[in-house]
Amino acid sequence: MRVPIRHLAVVLTLCCALLAGVTACGGAGDSAQKTATAPAASPSTTAERQKFAKTRFVANAGLAAGATYQWIVGPWKAGKFAKGATGRKLALVKAGVAGAFAYNRLKAAMRNAQGDPLLAKAVAPLAASVDALKDLPAKLRNGDSADAAAGTFDSLIGQVKGAGQSAGAVVQDQVPSAAQLSGG
Repeated sequence: MRVPIRHLAVVLTLCCALLAGVTACGGAGDSAQKTATAPAASPSTTAERQKFAKTRFVANAGLAAGATYQWIVGPWKAGKFAKGATGRKLALVKAGVAGAFAYNRLKAAMRNAQGDPLLAKAVAPLAASVDALKDLPAKLRNGDSADAAAGTFDSLIGQVKGAGQSAGAVVQDQVPSAAQLSGG
């Protein structure tokens, strides 16, 4: 009985992956339990809490801005969302994933901003706009243009950056990795 080489290659690849996975997981029994029970460091004073809140705000808002400009605003300005454009479907899928990621990071940034009184006042007017991003996929399915969605993200990221800068938290764009995008 002859077996096609493709089948052998698939079986060999799966066996190697399983073997590598089993050996990578072995031997971590006691050390994994010890590290899992260690208490997490937390800021103890109000000043430390505020400092870390501002830092986390900058990190989360920077990731949201990076994802927005990399996969939503950049392709939008390049005309990738226009009907008949080459690679339109892939650009829209990437924009959808980046939009979900940016929404998640903006919500986290809004929560982080609550730890700093000055930052909380600066971003308070933007909370409704961030919450409105949740309804954006439904609007796109109902026929709203991708251009309007990209413009919404672009203006909101600009407002968040401006609010952060007015509170002393300068937001720099940080393009997230693929692992960060898939992990949320």
